[in-house]
Amino acid sequence: MLKNILAVTGKPGLFKLVSRGNNMLIVESLLDGKRMPTYARDKIVSLADVSMFTEGDDIALNEVLTKLGEKEGLKVASIDPKKADNDQLRAYFAQVLPTYDRDRVYPSDIRKLVIWYNILIHAGITDFTVEEEGEVAAEAQKSVDKDQQKAAQKVQAKTSGKAAGAAAKTGVGAKKG
Repeated sequence: MLKNILAVTGKPGLFKLVSRGNNMLIVESLLDGKRMPTYARDKIVSLADVSMFTEGDDIALNEVLTKLGEKEGLKVASIDPKKADNDQLRAYFAQVLPTYDRDRVYPSDIRKLVIWYNILIHAGITDFTVEEEGEVAAEAQKSVDKDQQKAAQKVQAKTSGKAAGAAAKTGVGAKKG
């Protein structure tokens, strides 16, 4: 289920992928249900591609969310991530994932994780599994790469056209004065 849930840099909350346009992805906010386009300039990450640092191997976000759901009984988190101080967040997360890397996982990361969890619970999403890991992100990346390639071709065409026009105006081969 997490493969269709996206985080867009610079935009609050989480988004569900609705469809793909020519130069964009259409996403729907899980907070208010509003739909909007996201373009190649936006950094888009599927939650299926996110992982957390631990003392051993990194653990996928879906496993962390599952453990958080087990702790909270698939209800809203018992800690308020906006009001809790850094020590409270660390102590809370240590109960959820005791082996998390305390040097590389910052309180802001924990805060964001709890906020995302609450958004998912409010949206009625309690299935944190990843069936086809990375498919949506790969498709989104292909769309972004394609858009960037088209933009680069347009710039190259404009640049080469201007260079030819500039050479014609200067009268290549003509003597001055």
